[in-house]
Amino acid sequence: MNNIENLTVALAEHQDVMSKLAAMLPQIAAVADEMRACIARGGKILLMGNGGSAADSQHIAAEIVGRYKKERKGLPAIALTTDTSILTSVGNDYGYEYIFSRQVEALCSPQDLVIGLTTSGNSPNVVRAIETAKQIGAVTVGMTGGSGGKLAALCDYNLIMPSSDTPRIQEAHIFIGHSLCDLLEAD
Repeated sequence: MNNIENLTVALAEHQDVMSKLAAMLPQIAAVADEMRACIARGGKILLMGNGGSAADSQHIAAEIVGRYKKERKGLPAIALTTDTSILTSVGNDYGYEYIFSRQVEALCSPQDLVIGLTTSGNSPNVVRAIETAKQIGAVTVGMTGGSGGKLAALCDYNLIMPSSDTPRIQEAHIFIGHSLCDLLEAD
């Protein structure tokens, strides 16, 4: 297969996944409502993930704190993927599976909303952090793919991408992240 053929296949796969997101619109709107309610009650949004999902967590948090499209005051969001000193010290002292749960334990309160991004739904550090958030009483959201993995049984809201292909899942995650930010800014 040549480059054009490869790109054509990738584009067709992307379009297929994106077209299937229409069935998730009520769930996406419900998560946006929860995000708005969280901020209205004085809470904050915490996001986490590994690799590309770490980058997506940071991207979404930046859109919430800065702005997405509309000039407005900054809204409270934190990507738990950005503090290298916390990540490395907790990873070294407790183990990598605790890098997010320790931060949730320290920073999360019952009025908060915690979003875990993991394409499989099974990343041990994200699963452990969601379990900690649930113990605290925060609203939990899983953004996953495939079957939803372990997060599907844990989270209050599950946004499970209709794919098992990591790149297509991540493309859908960022579309949903942007959609949530758009709805968060809506009047």
